[in-house]
Amino acid sequence: MSVSVETAAVSAPRRRVRPPKLVVQHKKAIAIFIAPFAVLFALFYLVPIGYAVYQSLLVIQRDGTFGQAREVFGGFAQYVQVFQNGPFWQSVGRVLLFGAVQVPVMLGLALLFALLLDSPILRGKRFFRLAFFVPYAVPGVIAAIMWGFLYSPNLSPFTAVTQNIDFLSADLVLWAIANVVTWVFVGYNMLIIYSSLLSIPTEIYEAARLDGAGQMRIAWSIKIPLVMPAIVLTAIFSIIGTLQLLAEPQVFRTFSSAVSSTFTPNLTVYTTSAIPNVNLAAAFSVVLALATFILSFGFLKFTQRKDDK
Repeated sequence: MSVSVETAAVSAPRRRVRPPKLVVQHKKAIAIFIAPFAVLFALFYLVPIGYAVYQSLLVIQRDGTFGQAREVFGGFAQYVQVFQNGPFWQSVGRVLLFGAVQVPVMLGLALLFALLLDSPILRGKRFFRLAFFVPYAVPGVIAAIMWGFLYSPNLSPFTAVTQNIDFLSADLVLWAIANVVTWVFVGYNMLIIYSSLLSIPTEIYEAARLDGAGQMRIAWSIKIPLVMPAIVLTAIFSIIGTLQLLAEPQVFRTFSSAVSSTFTPNLTVYTTSAIPNVNLAAAFSVVLALATFILSFGFLKFTQRKDDK
C-alpha cells in the first residue's frame, strides 16, 4: 500500500524548532556598568537582610541571675514570641485598617489631580502642578510636627475647631495621621500618574472627540484604563509605605498619649530594639518584611489576573 507524500508529511512527527541562541555582546562592558549597583545592592540591602535573619535566630542566655549575657542559637524561639505578642498584631491590624481607608483616598485624589492637570480645561497648570507637589518636598517629620501643632487645642490657630473636635484622641488620632500622610504623598503619586498620562498618544483623544466623546467620557474610558499600570504601581508603593509607618506616629507621641510605643509595627520594632532586645526586634522586622512582600505581591498578582480576564 503506497502512502502519498502529503500523508507521510502530516503523519511524521514535527520537529520542534529551537529559537536562535541569543548572543550577548560586550559582556565585560555590561559587567562593568552593573558592578557598582550590584556591590551597593549587596552591601546595603542583601547583607543587612541576612544579618537581621541571623540575629532573629539568636537568644540571650545568662549563667545565673547576674551572669554575663551571651548570644546563643535559639532556633525559632524569637518567632514564637512574635506570634504570641498581642500588641504587635494589634498594630498590624491598625495599619491595615489605616491602609484600607487612606490608600484609596490618597490615590483617588492623586488620580483626580493628574486628570485635572492633563485636561485642556484647567488654566495655570504650572502653578497647580507645583502646588500639588510642594507638600512632598516637606520632610515627613516636619510635616508631622506642623500638623501636630495644628491639631493641638492649645497651640492651633483654629481653636474654634480643635476645642470642639479632639483630633488627638484615641478615636481620631489614627485618621489625623492618615491626613498627614495623604497631604504629603498625594503630589508624589500624582506625578507618577501624570507622567503616564503624558505618554498617551494624542491621536487617541482626537479620534474620541471625532466620535463625539466629551472630556468626562475620555477621562473615564480612555485615560484611566491606560494609566492603570501607574495606578497599580503607586498602590504597591503605598501598601509598602503603610506597613512601614514610623515617623508620623513617633512625632505624634509628643502630642497625644493615645499613640503608644506599639502603635504601628515599625514603632514596635523601634521600641523593642531600644530596650534593648535586638534579637526580638530582628524577628519582628523579618515577619513584617514577609507580610509586606506577601501583601504587595498578592495585590500585584490580583491586578494582573484581573487584567488577563
